[in-house]
Amino acid sequence: MGTFSGQVALVTGAASGIGLAISRKLLEEGAKVVAYDINKTALDEAFASYGATVKIVAIDLTQQDQVNASVDEVIAEYGRIDMLINCAGITGITNTKSHEVCPENLQKVFELNFMSSFYTARAVLPQMLKANYGRILHMASVAGKEGNAGMLAYSSSKAAVIGMTKVQGKEYAETGITVNAMAPAVIRTPLVDAMPEAQVKYMTDKIPMKRCGTLDEAVNMALYIVSPQNSFTTGFTFDLTGGRATY
Repeated sequence: MGTFSGQVALVTGAASGIGLAISRKLLEEGAKVVAYDINKTALDEAFASYGATVKIVAIDLTQQDQVNASVDEVIAEYGRIDMLINCAGITGITNTKSHEVCPENLQKVFELNFMSSFYTARAVLPQMLKANYGRILHMASVAGKEGNAGMLAYSSSKAAVIGMTKVQGKEYAETGITVNAMAPAVIRTPLVDAMPEAQVKYMTDKIPMKRCGTLDEAVNMALYIVSPQNSFTTGFTFDLTGGRATY
């Protein structure tokens, strides 16, 4: 019997990177996982061996109607959603000064990084309120705390995620629901591998530990945040930066 036996977790961005790693660990710990991602092929490949413990949902998280309909379907099937873990995100175009930023690209980044987290939280919160229990984890970034030059869209969208976390943590503090964020520095994932090496070096050089974080380190922190043991921390952004951010 794992820590999350009998619980249902909805994970966005579950086909790769941190979202996939968290999903697999939750499954090991006894949870049922609803895996959201726009890439169905990647979802199918990632969870081919997990059978009925995973519900695969190919979804465009920037479309509120799709999110609402899917969450309603999940609740009808499982009767509960105990955890929401929002990992879906993109960096958008980087190495670009603010006066050269494409507004359309900035909007696209905000739609996935911020709006989709708002949509999913908005959809699951009524059920969590009925249950008097819930754990929500929004994936932020150290870029949302400190700002990364050349990454206006990404940094600003993650700052918005942190702001939403603070608001939601306070709003639901007396309901048995915690809402927290996690702010990683550079974690070696496909998203980071796709970035220009100069951008990755710029970020890594700022880390006192002088290395990237690992997926295992991210997963271990995430699972504590969404566990029943995390019952007196809400509205908080957990640091995962090797010493870069200490506030």
